[in-house]
Parts: sequence; structure tokens; C-alpha cells
Amino acid sequence: MRFAAIADIHGNCLALEAVLADIAAQGIDYADVVNLGDCFSGPLEAGRTGDLLLLLDLVTVRGNHDRYLIERARADMEATDAVAFDQLAERHFNWLKALPFSKIWRDEIYLCHATPTDDNTYWLESVTSDGKVHLKPRAEIEVLAQGIEQELILCGHSHIPRAVKLSDGRLIVNPGSVGCPAYNDDLPFYHKVEAGTPLASYAILEKTPAGWTVAFRQVPYNNLAMARLAADHGRKDWASGLESGWLSS
Repeated sequence: MRFAAIADIHGNCLALEAVLADIAAQGIDYADVVNLGDCFSGPLEAGRTGDLLLLLDLVTVRGNHDRYLIERARADMEATDAVAFDQLAERHFNWLKALPFSKIWRDEIYLCHATPTDDNTYWLESVTSDGKVHLKPRAEIEVLAQGIEQELILCGHSHIPRAVKLSDGRLIVNPGSVGCPAYNDDLPFYHKVEAGTPLASYAILEKTPAGWTVAFRQVPYNNLAMARLAADHGRKDWASGLESGWLSS
């Protein structure tokens, strides 16, 4: 089995199109692509992204920002979600409402956005009180994996490409973010996540006689156009991340 995993598009349709083209160039059909959620939220092109995703009908699980778009009133939304909300149509919201929280795909792969019980908690990373983001101890990662029988587990949410082998041989993979290479957050403490590159990230996974392999791919696209669009929406933080992969100080 060989397939591609994408996550955290965040309304960046140009990045999604580039990733899909790269996936096709690797000989992988769209039926063999899984999407780990957070599809639309961002000051970019939510509606255009939505139309493409509805057309492709990829296997998709719902992310925390996807949930915010269908659970929160427009007046209660943060700016990142509100811009996307205003661009979406009823067909996009109906699609989001139908997405599962998690999914076992082809009996072999477990899919979720963040963790099996919480769509807004990092699975593989911890944040310290001084704002440092680092790899979580394996014992803590394994606690969250209890009860999952599949050998390959996929998650997103942190936007950090990472693969972690558990003590029992299971593999957890985060493919990184297609469309948002840098952001800041206040929870659990203020912190920044910065990829250090504006390239769009995804992963190719393959089952071999020796076990699952993972290849992270970084794809160029017209990121400066997306940076300008974010700036036009008044989001200098997004513009900086999309331009360079770093947040301006």
C-alpha cells in the first residue's frame, strides 16, 4: 500500500493545488490521499479551497478549526475563522458537518486531526511555560495511543512534519501543513510554530515487508501571492509566515 497524507490546508488553495500536482507526479491517485483536517480557516481562499475539496472527495477527518466553523456563531469567531466563514457557502458547511472526528481507513490506518480524544491538543509536541515547543516524551505519546490497534497512526494539528516510533512498533506520523507554515497560539501557553520554510508540506507513506516508510515532501508554489492576500486581509502574521516560514518579531 502506498498513499499520501495531507493536513492543515487552512484555505491555501494555491498550496493545495501544488501538493496535489506533486502527489499525481509521484504516481498516486486521489483515491489514495487522506486529509487530516483544518481545511478552510485562514485569511486566504476558503471558498475556492472548499470547491476543490468537494470535487475531489478525499477521505477527510474534521479538524478543530473545521469544527469552529460549524459550531460557533459568526460573532464569536476569531478573525482566522471569521474570514473563512464569510467565504463559505452552504455546501461547504454541509460537507464539514458530515466529516467524522476520526476514521479507521482500509482497516490498517488510524486517522485523526490532533489526538483520538481531543481535536485541539498536540499529540507529539508539548509546550512549556516559556513558549518552547518540543517533542513530547514517548510515554506521554503512548498514553494517547492506548486502544488504537492500527500499526500506522496519522495526525496533524501542530503543522510540524514528524514521525514517532512507539515502543510496540506502531508509527505515528504528522505530515506537516499544506498551507500554513507558521502561526502563534495562546494555549496552553503563548508559543510560535515556525517551519522555517514557506514550502507546502505533506507525506507519502508506503507499506513494505520491513514495515511502514514515510517520506516528507516540501513543495514550492506561489507563496508570495498568498502572503499578499493575507496582508490584504490585515493579517501581517500570516503574511510573514507564508512569505518566509517565520513569524516577524
